Amino acid sequence: MFFACLISFSTLSAQESASINNDIPLNYKKRNAVYDFSEKHLNNTDTIPDFATKTDKLRITGTIYQSDGKTPASDVILFIHHADENGNYELKKDENRKRYIHHRGWIKTDTDGQYTFYTFIPGKFLRSKELKQIHRTIKEPGKPEYEITSFFFDDDPLLPDLTLACRAKAVMSMLKLNKEENMYVAKKDIVLKESIILNQ
Repeated sequence: MFFACLISFSTLSAQESASINNDIPLNYKKRNAVYDFSEKHLNNTDTIPDFATKTDKLRITGTIYQSDGKTPASDVILFIHHADENGNYELKKDENRKRYIHHRGWIKTDTDGQYTFYTFIPGKFLRSKELKQIHRTIKEPGKPEYEITSFFFDDDPLLPDLTLACRAKAVMSMLKLNKEENMYVAKKDIVLKESIILNQ
């Protein structure tokens, strides 16, 4: 959790490095899910499972920049996961019996630093005081993975319940939704820091 507000931050176990090959790493079940993509070559666009069947479809786009805020960051992996439309984190097991959150995806930036996710707007737990959110993990080349503040939504009904300080921090990673035909769209850039990312 990046700040003490009515905002949760669900995490998975972390590791500093891993290789993707046919052998199962010894720490496979404990490592961060950012390493668990199945594609041999990631690209800068991914679609979350069940996207096609969801009512509130969402496209998130943006550019990941180096710490100067101007230079696009290449070869950066961005991993996201979130709850379903009812606020439940649907858990499954892969062929190696590792538990994972079903609604997840990965991108890897090209030289332009751009990324796109096709997903849907998650719900929140019934009676929960947590904001609707999409959790994010960054993996830069040559650095350990690290979690960054979740994407939040500008129309979340719980926003007025936050303190002014917490609301100001949440706004830094807030998605402003616009409707285009049958899909919501949002644009949010990310600026990398030398050792940790700016909370965007």
